[in-house]
Amino acid sequence: MIFIPAIDLIDGKCVRLSQGDYRQKKQYDDDPVKRARLFQEQGASYLHVVDLDAAKDPGVHNRDIIRCIIEGVDIPVEVGGGVRSREDVQELLRMGVDRCILGTVILRAGDLTQYLVSDYGKRVVAGIDARDGMVRISGWTEGSDVTALELGERVRDMGFSLIIYTDISRDGMLEGPNVEAIGAMTRQTGLPLIAAGGISGMDDLRLIKSMNDSRIAGVIAGKAIYEGKILVDRACQFLQEM
Repeated sequence: MIFIPAIDLIDGKCVRLSQGDYRQKKQYDDDPVKRARLFQEQGASYLHVVDLDAAKDPGVHNRDIIRCIIEGVDIPVEVGGGVRSREDVQELLRMGVDRCILGTVILRAGDLTQYLVSDYGKRVVAGIDARDGMVRISGWTEGSDVTALELGERVRDMGFSLIIYTDISRDGMLEGPNVEAIGAMTRQTGLPLIAAGGISGMDDLRLIKSMNDSRIAGVIAGKAIYEGKILVDRACQFLQEM
């Protein structure tokens, strides 16, 4: 299990949202590249980057900044937000992205998603974002009638090898992870999962680790890092310990 620091981008800046609400935005850093390098220096072995502008509006993106982040560090980077076409995937992979996170496209274009999984394999992963057990899309601004567990089964059957699961109601709130939903997702799908949403401190990492679920491959945290509630080096070391 690894600890993965998050960098969420709006207008080229590091921000965090509360419960996915773009109106509740807090900016933390003017220089995402410097922040990424700092995470690497602190021991992170992987980075999670989300283009919140592109997630909300595919016509707007932060890919120049993402390219600079990738070029500025020596660790792999996964990117989500607005990845909705073959061209998006190809562009990001050419930039050096390790894996692309697919979300909205899974619900809106299942056939295309199936082709992307067939063509790119582990280079594309499924992002499942849910509030009260129901999937939300388009940068969390639109609801759906699909449950998170139902979508988990779909992406398993499509051939995805990894799920990144975010509980939106916990995200940015520092209220602790939804361990019940995390456990249900791994049991229902049998797939490896990276958990996000609600991490507030080391106790939450202990809680997830205590689940003793080998399918939980990692934990993503953002606000807890920026607010000084988690030290990246300690978190990385703790989750890597057997």
